[in-house]
Amino acid sequence: MTRSENVSPTAYATGHMWYRLGLADAALSTVRGRVLDRAFSTLALPIKLTTGVAFDDLMQARHQGIDAQLDAAIAAGRVTQVIELAAGLSPRGWRFRQRYGHDLRYVETDLLHMVAEKRRLLARAGRAPAAQDLCVVDVLDPDASSSLARVAADLDPTQGVAVITEGLMNYLSPAQADQVWRQIAASLKRFPAGVYLSDFYLRGENSGVLMALFSAVLQRFVRGRMHVHFETLEEARDSLQSKGFATVQIHAPGNLPSLADLGRRPGARRVRILEAWTGL
Repeated sequence: MTRSENVSPTAYATGHMWYRLGLADAALSTVRGRVLDRAFSTLALPIKLTTGVAFDDLMQARHQGIDAQLDAAIAAGRVTQVIELAAGLSPRGWRFRQRYGHDLRYVETDLLHMVAEKRRLLARAGRAPAAQDLCVVDVLDPDASSSLARVAADLDPTQGVAVITEGLMNYLSPAQADQVWRQIAASLKRFPAGVYLSDFYLRGENSGVLMALFSAVLQRFVRGRMHVHFETLEEARDSLQSKGFATVQIHAPGNLPSLADLGRRPGARRVRILEAWTGL
């Protein structure tokens, strides 16, 4: 296989999508990403016309919602270090490094071929981060040398940490998701303050024939099954607390001040932002 064949097509598609939505510059946009993004937009267009649910609005709400809560944790002095799992071609790491400079340590992780591809694209634009800030992690192999625990061990144990997953957990089966959530909680407990931020979905808010069609389109595009793990907010909170998180908040994007306008759109209302803390 070539290098690009080892990288998920959704990584290329979202890399271009963030550029198209004004959340990134051209460094992480590729020709392949532009083609795939256009193909998915075409597949999703009938659903937007029928239901008003725009995939762009969902994606933008989840991305900017995570940004907003990460910014708040940093501004409050609770977090000075970030680990983003399965970062793909997300521009968040580069943006936050630019915004906070040396006051923030930001570590992006993914599987081997994705890390190599992102490093190549960033190097071409003259923006490659240090080796320790873009590294390999396999979240489904916690005993490997390339594990979340290993990355966390390299951080300052006296400072707060955020762990981010965006667009990852719904690819995982319930058993796999439980394993990853337990890893994240265990890693964050090593620090005086630890927060986990992620996009989050509830079956009760994403049901019906048309949403089933939307899910079918998405699964066809990503070439795999997607999972929505919880029915209600109460079920989600109880489950995550049982895995080691002390407090669990699940935000509607429309309730976040910076997303008030975007959060009212039908697509944005399909996603929530998970904020789960393990320490003060």
